[in-house]
Order: sequence, then structure tokens, then C-alpha cells
Amino acid sequence: MREWISEEILQAKLREMGIDDISRTTIRQCSMIGSALEAESGEAFSHLEFGVPGIPACPIGIEAQKKALDSGVPSIYPSVQGIPELKTNAARFIKAFIDIDIDPKGIVPTVGSMQASMTSILECSQLQPGKDTILYICPGFSAHGRQPDILGIKNLTFDIYEYRAEKLRDKLESYFKQGNIAAILYSNPNNPAWICLTEEELQIIGELATKYDVIVLEDIAYLCMDFRKDLSVPFQPPFQSTVARYTDNYVIMLSGSKIFSYAGERIAVVCISDKLYQREYPELKKKWGIAKFGDNFILNYLYVNTSGASHSAQYALSAMFEASVDGRYNFVKELRNYGLRAHRSREIFDANGFHLVYDKDMEQTISDGFFYTVGYKNLSNRELLEALLRCGIIAIPLNTTGSGQSGIRVCVSRLLSDEDFRLLDEHLKLFVKLVNQ
Repeated sequence: MREWISEEILQAKLREMGIDDISRTTIRQCSMIGSALEAESGEAFSHLEFGVPGIPACPIGIEAQKKALDSGVPSIYPSVQGIPELKTNAARFIKAFIDIDIDPKGIVPTVGSMQASMTSILECSQLQPGKDTILYICPGFSAHGRQPDILGIKNLTFDIYEYRAEKLRDKLESYFKQGNIAAILYSNPNNPAWICLTEEELQIIGELATKYDVIVLEDIAYLCMDFRKDLSVPFQPPFQSTVARYTDNYVIMLSGSKIFSYAGERIAVVCISDKLYQREYPELKKKWGIAKFGDNFILNYLYVNTSGASHSAQYALSAMFEASVDGRYNFVKELRNYGLRAHRSREIFDANGFHLVYDKDMEQTISDGFFYTVGYKNLSNRELLEALLRCGIIAIPLNTTGSGQSGIRVCVSRLLSDEDFRLLDEHLKLFVKLVNQ
């Protein structure tokens, strides 16, 4: 871009779309306003807003799904529990890369992790009288935070920025001891900050979850993407970190979207601990006639929601899990491309005067990965986002992720070519000129 878009044009577009404050919009609204400005300017923008895969889908999954389609599964309703081979291969995959044993019975396909989280918070909020609130460790995936609002479930959030290590214990206990927290949800690695909870922090979460009978909903959408260590070898340490080592009160969500770049088929698995699956709740028995957590999840909550995930996509996910465990497909090697893109783009932001917002995992600098967060001097979320849009950059502000910090989330998936990085640098130089004029 040779010059920035005028303030008048930006504000006119915001009014046209009924947006009063750009920093209070959804991801898709940010994308819409950016795309509208891009079309009006006639010049390419840098797209940092969408967390879409930037790597081709795993070919092993595609071939397995084609075979399933050819065999006639589109005409057959899938079992809501999941096809047997998917459940078995998922259990092997979890053992190989997370080193956790889960009975295949408790591994159930869902329509992406979005359905897994929505169904989980719904059930958790109805297990015990008085435990009716979901706690979110933020920043986090903004759609996760909207789910309880849509369902009419009480929820609370806190920004982990000031509460790492032992400070996390005191913060969590201040909520848990009130007795109303049914479940806690977080992503690890984190979307959008890419911080990774340490073993010490996961142990704290697990111990408190057991002490106060809180269920941990752990979203591992970015499995094995902490590239500071090699997590690519099945059945060999180091393994993906998880709260499952420290409590039996857990539900893990694993999605095919980022691990295998299989986002278009909306396929994931929810993995319920053996003990939690079998646990009986009188409230469930009274309300639904089935006391066990796992049986209710499948036969009541999940069934009436979608009555099962895509039949052919289950075969795809099963094949990808199997190939990864057998060493025929190194999914971590494919994903390392994101780390390379993050490193290169972070250098560009740094050279233009930006700073990392969530910059450390204790003493260690965050990994280069799918996301990271940056801010510029003392600009607010609104000021930063409006100025970036005027200079050809589309991103989302941190406040929409539950963060109390000022900055934006950067997703590297659409930075594919040298030209994309050149444009990013050009747009950022224009931004610096605009805000410092």
C-alpha cells in the first residue's frame, strides 16, 4: 500500500456494518470489515485474523475418507459412540503422544472441538446442585467464551497474565472454594497467546480440581506444537503436557483441524477419563434416567445435539491416528512450518517497534507456533486495530479473547510466501508512519 486508508472511509464502513466499536467485534466481523476495506482499496491486505490451517490436509485421511465414501457409508447413520476403529486408534494415539491410558469406550467423535466443549460445559453445569458455573482461564478462544452465554450457563473468566506458577494456585482456589465452579476450561498450547502451562501449573490445576471436585476441560487443539522440544516420536518422551497426569476429573478435546489440517470435515474426539466416565451423579439419574457421566454425554447430550459425527470423516481421523502411531506419518514435522512462519513474522513485528504481550512461560520465551500476541507502545485495543486496518492488516484484538492486555492476536497460517512477508513488513512500516505522524 502506498498510503493508508482515511479515517473517514474506515468509520463509514464501520457505520455501514453497524459496528460501534471495532474492538468488541467477533473474528468474523473483523474479517468482514477488513475484506470490505481491502476490496475498496484494491490492494492486498495481510490476513492475520483467522486460525485456519495453512498446510494441506493429510493425504492419508483423504484417501481413507474416499474409500469410506465409496463403500457406502454416506447412506448409513454413524453410531453416536463412534466407529470402533476410531476409538481404538485414538486411544493408541493418546498413549503414543500424551502417555495417558484411556479406555476406548470413553473416546467419542464430535463435530469438531467446538461441539465437544459446548456439550461438555452443558453436562458439567447440570451434575450437582450449586455447581452451575464454568471458569475460563484467559486469554482463550473467543467462541468458547460465547458458548455458555448462548446456553444460559453462568461463567467467569480471569487473565492468567499475572498468575503464573504458585500465583495460579491462589487465584484458582479463590474461585473453587466458593463451591459453585462445575468445570474449568483452557487451551494448551494457548489460543491466542501460545503460552504453555508448565508441569507445575498443570499439577496445581489437577490437585485443586480433585480437592474441590471440579472437572477440567482441556483443549489440546495444538497437540505437540510446543516446538521447543521434540514431541514427534510415538511412545517416547518427552510427551505432550496434560492435566490428566494429576487428576481423574478431566475431559480432553483433540481435533483433526490443526493436527492434521482437516478443518473442513469438522471432526474431533472428546476423551473422558475412565473414572469420570463411570462416575454416577444422582442429578443425572433424576433428570435423564442415566446416572453415569459418560453414558449421559453420549446418549443424551451428544445424541440430541447431532446424533453423531460425519461417518466418513471418522474413518479419515482413524486412519490419520493410526498412521501417526505406526510412524508412517509425522504430523509434527508438517506442523513445524508454523513455527518457521512465526519466527520470521515476529522478527518483522520486532523490527517495526512491536512487543510480545504474552512473552514468557516462566523464564522461557514462548515457542514459535500457530499464534502469538503483539502490542505497540501504549495503544489501546481499539486504537491499535483501527490503525492496523487503515494500513492493510486484519487481526483480532486481545480483549475479545478475555485478555486484560492491549494488543492483537497474530495467526501465521496465511503467511505462505515471501510476498506475504514482504507485504506484512510494508504494511507495518506504513502503520508506524501513521501512528507517529
